[in-house]
Amino acid sequence: MRVPDHGKLTPWRFLKIEGDVRLRLGAKLAERSRERDPNAPEAAVEKDRLRFSFAPTIITVIARLTPEHKVPEIEQLLSGGAVCFALLMAAQAEGFGAQWLTGWPAYDPVIRQLLGVSENERVLGFIHIGTAREQAPERTRPDPNDLLSDLRL
Repeated sequence: MRVPDHGKLTPWRFLKIEGDVRLRLGAKLAERSRERDPNAPEAAVEKDRLRFSFAPTIITVIARLTPEHKVPEIEQLLSGGAVCFALLMAAQAEGFGAQWLTGWPAYDPVIRQLLGVSENERVLGFIHIGTAREQAPERTRPDPNDLLSDLRL
């Protein structure tokens, strides 16, 4: 909860996905996957069916935007993004495995409605939390010096 929040809007909320509802949601995702693409390979449909079955708890972070507020919508979204990152780091600091994912379900209007996401809201991430089965592989990171420049006026 300790993230930048200009205007004290609390422009986000959480939706917990746990237990058997994860599997029921997976069934809905598989059904929707077939609706979106009747020719989708069975492996892709099965991936969607299992999408929420690996971690015991998934916290959905949902941005609650207040249009035409003095705090621009981009800052409201960034506050929600900071919540996602803080939740991810907090889970990992407590010894859990955690992963921040989105994918097509975060943006699909049918799935958004199923999740209870209203018109002024956006799914910012599904934070999957559980026990890591293996250590996440390290990947190549950019050199920070290549990303930093000095303002010259």
